[in-house]
Amino acid sequence: MEFNNILFAFALTLFAGLSTGIGSAMAFFAKRTNTRFLALSLGFSAGVMIYVSFVEIFMKAKNTLIANYGEAPGTWYTVLAFFGGVIFIALIDKFIPSAENPHELHSIEEMNRRSGQVKDKKLMRMGTFTALAIGIHNFPEGLATFTAALQDPNLGIAIAIAIAIHNIPEGIAVSVPVYFATGNRKKAFRLSFLSGLSEPIGALIGYLILMPFMTPLTFGIIFAGVAGIMVFISLDELLPSAREYGEHHLSIYGLFAGMAVMAISLLLFL
Repeated sequence: MEFNNILFAFALTLFAGLSTGIGSAMAFFAKRTNTRFLALSLGFSAGVMIYVSFVEIFMKAKNTLIANYGEAPGTWYTVLAFFGGVIFIALIDKFIPSAENPHELHSIEEMNRRSGQVKDKKLMRMGTFTALAIGIHNFPEGLATFTAALQDPNLGIAIAIAIAIHNIPEGIAVSVPVYFATGNRKKAFRLSFLSGLSEPIGALIGYLILMPFMTPLTFGIIFAGVAGIMVFISLDELLPSAREYGEHHLSIYGLFAGMAVMAISLLLFL
């Protein structure tokens, strides 16, 4: 495997992870939360991830496994790995304490209302644990982006952009409570920005551990598992988050727009 391909895959993963900093910057420099934009963007991200998971990633995993192990065993391996990915990310979600769940939404208006209030240690603890929770939660996303980019750079770009969009509200979720607690914008931005580092770390650890053992079976199982992880993230996080911003129909429009853009981009590279 060429070093340039590995470097490109890692750079994409770094971009996706550190986009939490975009959310943090939005919280500090925007005057209000653009709920329509966020709902549309989150729906778009979900559409990209769901479409590419079922149409491209799942099928590539299945074709690889069937080619090496036969029709029935290959299909079984693919389906089991897909649901294995779902269970893996669901367990990570389950063990994140609900009080510090990174999917809890925060708004920029919330920050403006409380900017002059007394510092709160509980809020600092919440912000810190939110950053930690996001770090744990984003670990498999880093592996997903990295693995996809190694297999197909164009596919990696699409997934990296989708995950970057979905990381923006998570950046807000970290920076708002930390800013409330400390009154320090730099500290809030830094903690939010660093929480996204778990994605490139996940990619690096995945590469170091898995690449020496990369066989068609390993690749097929990882790829099918990545599809499961991405579908779960889309249905459990992105669409519910978009709906909580109060723009349900926009999130659905964004969903199908994301699917259409992903479909067209895949057709262009046939």
